Amino acid sequence: MERKPYPTDLTDEQWQLIEPLLPPAKSGGRPRKTDLREVLNAIFYLNRAGCQWRMLPHEFPPWKTVYNYFRAWIGDAVWAEILATLRIEVRLQDDREITPSAASIDSQSVKTAEGGERGYDGGKKVTGRKRHIVVDTLGMLLAVAVTAASVDDAQGAKEALASVDSDGFPRLRVVWADSKYHNYELYRWVAEHADYKLQIVSRPVGAKGFVLLPKRWVAERTFAWLGRARRLSKDYEKLIETSEAMVMISAIHTMVERLHSSNNQPEFAYRPPKRRAA
Repeated sequence: MERKPYPTDLTDEQWQLIEPLLPPAKSGGRPRKTDLREVLNAIFYLNRAGCQWRMLPHEFPPWKTVYNYFRAWIGDAVWAEILATLRIEVRLQDDREITPSAASIDSQSVKTAEGGERGYDGGKKVTGRKRHIVVDTLGMLLAVAVTAASVDDAQGAKEALASVDSDGFPRLRVVWADSKYHNYELYRWVAEHADYKLQIVSRPVGAKGFVLLPKRWVAERTFAWLGRARRLSKDYEKLIETSEAMVMISAIHTMVERLHSSNNQPEFAYRPPKRRAA
């Protein structure tokens, strides 16, 4: 790479993890000239820095090219495949089985900036969207569903849990949740569609303010990790599917950093402030 690296750039080791998971060029037509590593670097930069597509630095491929790959990989479920593969690598690195036996679910309401599907969350007093995530005990993302903020947590949980099935997660036996998921309709849905049970972790009686709940803090920590991406400070996407993709991209970036820490830090020289003459 001739340009100076950004902190979000993939290292050689990280690129080797992701490269085999990207779809090959389509047969026929002109050979592919776009560097897919630079496409990913641009997407990770946008996700972490929070800039607009048209404001991507000119060192990257043209923004429209990067965006087209981003959208195509949503339709081809490439982001989901990368997420699933890297999650297995993280679990193996931590001496875990490749699929979890327990998980946690939680939601986060955020304001929107670009319109599209939205609603009002009366509990959080937020007009926007709600992110529903399911994570394993390491905090690695299993599933994400984005809805209007007005959607009840139990209904949003169904959308998130629908992709956590016995085919992909045969060892899963329990999903921990807080009291907002204490919903008999949700219990019936889980009993009919899943092999695991939903276990509510309640706050201690008489507790006031923030309380760190056993098991449940793992999902809250994952939201904190996702919060490092400025693109997720609000929901800047017009479409639900691109909102979900941005959450997955942030989780993917977290996992590649966990597997192979990046040393691509920008070079700068510290200059002490000038002192005024006495």
